[in-house]
Amino acid sequence: MNGSRILLVVSGGIAAYKAPELLRALRRAGHSVRCVMTEAARAFVAPLVLQTLSGSPVRSALLDTSEEGQIGHIELAEWAEQVLVAPATASFLARMANGLADDLPSTVLLATRAPVLVAPAMNLNMWEHPATRANLTTLRARGVEVVGPDEGELACGFEGPGRMSAPEAIVAHLALLLGPSSLAGERVVVTAGGTREPLDAVRVLGNRSSGKMGYALAAEAARRGATVRLISAPTSLPTPAGVEREDVETALEMRAAVHAAAADASIVLMCAAVADFRPANPVARKIKKEKLDSQDELDAPLDITLQRNPDILAELCRERSSSARFVVGFAAESHDLLAAARRKLARKGCDLLVANDISRRDAGFDSDDNAVLLLTPDGEVDALPLLPKPVLAARILDRVEKMRGARA
Repeated sequence: MNGSRILLVVSGGIAAYKAPELLRALRRAGHSVRCVMTEAARAFVAPLVLQTLSGSPVRSALLDTSEEGQIGHIELAEWAEQVLVAPATASFLARMANGLADDLPSTVLLATRAPVLVAPAMNLNMWEHPATRANLTTLRARGVEVVGPDEGELACGFEGPGRMSAPEAIVAHLALLLGPSSLAGERVVVTAGGTREPLDAVRVLGNRSSGKMGYALAAEAARRGATVRLISAPTSLPTPAGVEREDVETALEMRAAVHAAAADASIVLMCAAVADFRPANPVARKIKKEKLDSQDELDAPLDITLQRNPDILAELCRERSSSARFVVGFAAESHDLLAAARRKLARKGCDLLVANDISRRDAGFDSDDNAVLLLTPDGEVDALPLLPKPVLAARILDRVEKMRGARA
C-alpha cells in the first residue's frame, strides 16, 4: 500500500480503546495519520496516546484559538486524502447523515472533499434501529464506505452485530479504496490451499500447502480493483477484504468450482496444490486397526489403490483458443527446479508459470516468504528473490498486467 494522508476521526464509544492499535496499523502500512476526537472520545482514550503514536497534535476543540487563526478545521479537511471514522457511533452517524457541524470532527467531515470510510460500533439494538439503517443508507448514497460491524460479544453484554471491525480488517479495507485501479473491470479467479482426498471417514491424503500465496494473490488483485473469486481448499486463513470465497475440499470439487468461475474470468491464477491422485475406493466408515491373529499379519502392509485426478490447469489452457483469459500456473518442485518448470510449462500450455523450490527451509510451504522463477512460453526466465508473499503477489500481478498489455 502506498502511504496516504489519513485523518482518523475517533468518536465517543467504548470501541475507541482500539484507536491506538488502529493508528499503529495505519502507520505500519506507511500512512501519515492525524487524529481528531469528539469530546466524548476523550473519556475512552487519552489524546496523548494518539499524539505519541501519530507524531502530530490531536485536535478536539472547534474554537481553539491557537489553531483557528489558520482556520484549522479547513486545513485538516484539505490535508486529508482519506478520512476514517473509527469507531463511528450511532450518534455520530446520525450527525454525519444530517450534515451537522457543531464540533470539530463533524465540521471537518462537512468541509472535506476526501473519501470517507466509517467503521460502525454500537449496541445491537442501536445497530438494528430503523433510524441507524436509514442514516447508513443516506451516507452510502453520498459515497461513504462502510466496513463492519462484526458479530460477537458486545461491551454491553449483548451478542450479535455491533463490534467495530478489527484494526487489520479496517486497514485492509482502506487498501481496497486507496489501491490502484489497474485491474478494474477484470474478473479474477484464484485457487489456494491444498486439496484433501478422503481415504475413509476420518483420514485424508493431503499436502502441506498453507494457502498463503493464493490468499496474497487474491488480496492484491482485489486491491487493484478486480472482482475476485477465491476458490479455497481447507485453510485457517481469513478471507481477504473485497474477495468472494468458495470453499472446496477435493480435487474434483476444485475442478467443478474452477470451471464454473472461469467461464467469465479474464485472469485465472491456479495457485492451489491440487492432489494428482485420490484413493480409488474411499471407505464411508473408519478403517479399524484391529488386533490380528499373528504378528505376521500385524506387519502386513495396507495396500491403497490410487487413481489420477483431472488436470485442471491443462484443461483450462486447452480452452484458451476459444477464450481471452490469461492463465497462470504454479509449480512446487523439490529438485531440478528450472528444468522441471520448463517441462511443466510446455506440458500445460499456460501463459505464465510461477515455480518455487519447496526444499528450501526459508521459503515455500507454510512460510511467509517465497522465492520464485517466472517462466514465459517464449523462454524468458525471471528470478525473484526471497520476498514476503504479499510483495511477491504484487510482483506476479505486475508481470501479468505487463504481458496482457503487450498481448493487447
